[in-house]
Amino acid sequence: MSSWRAIQKENFTDHQKLAQFLQIDPKLIWKDRKFPLNLPKRLAEKIEKGSLEDPILRQFLPKIEETHEEPGFSLDAVGDVPSQRTERLLHKYQGRALILSTSACVMHCRFCFRKNFPYAKEKTDFSEELDVIANDSSIEEVLLSGGDPLSLGNQALEGLFQKLNAIPHVKRIRFHTRFPIGIPERIDSELLRIFALSRAQIYFIVHCNHPRELDEQIFKYLSAVQRLGIPVLTSTVLLRGVNDNVGVLKELFTVFIDHGILPYCISQLDRVMGISHFEVPMEEGKRLMAELAKQMPGYSLPRYVQEVAGAPSKIAITYVEES
Repeated sequence: MSSWRAIQKENFTDHQKLAQFLQIDPKLIWKDRKFPLNLPKRLAEKIEKGSLEDPILRQFLPKIEETHEEPGFSLDAVGDVPSQRTERLLHKYQGRALILSTSACVMHCRFCFRKNFPYAKEKTDFSEELDVIANDSSIEEVLLSGGDPLSLGNQALEGLFQKLNAIPHVKRIRFHTRFPIGIPERIDSELLRIFALSRAQIYFIVHCNHPRELDEQIFKYLSAVQRLGIPVLTSTVLLRGVNDNVGVLKELFTVFIDHGILPYCISQLDRVMGISHFEVPMEEGKRLMAELAKQMPGYSLPRYVQEVAGAPSKIAITYVEES
């Protein structure tokens, strides 16, 4: 067993064990059987003991509020299902297609926009998806998502990479992953070898929402990706009680640029059923971003975006008013 899989077995998936470790009342953890607790030990060790308001814990603690139905929130807020060309291929935007490589993830973020997605049976044979891509020369970029694409083993990833690289019009392969934040050891020598052999340019997008999620060990592994000439960028979701604060966002984006990693986007919460308690009003988000723009260099500011079902692209949210 590879070391990262052994580490993943240490994830907290038991409510009682997490409550004991964090010194909180286990009755405050909702037992969601459909989208259960899943928190890497590495992240749990960064959580303040006895605090339900810790910004890391808030992202992963199942709460009874997730059963509440709110107007304007739906099961498929971003229109994934209507965009399916196969069970595992989404095609929303011109020139790009997304492979749902797995339903598995290294951690279960409670605000996940795919927590209700009807995933097909797990498989590592993507022949149907690859056929669609190969027969559509307009698709120049393939996104690997899920779940988390790094939940796939190296053998499966290598096979997928070889087949994507054999399609001449595929110029770019983009990863969207949370894995390095929870188990950076996933970026092992074999994965780096697979990346190094890719003809298509790789873009590596890491999802992170709070500066306390980060440490120098994580940046050590990400720097190994950077040394291959692979741009590493970030994705963040604006979350109430987690990062709806100028100081927190400034620290997060500054830490990244100080390690040569560019903040790519910060997203308005996708209005998925059961996560309304995470929503920051858009006007508040605009105010936060406008204040950050006064304090930080332009290259350090991610695009503030919203995904709207059926739109031809993500919508840029304008936050600097004209004088």
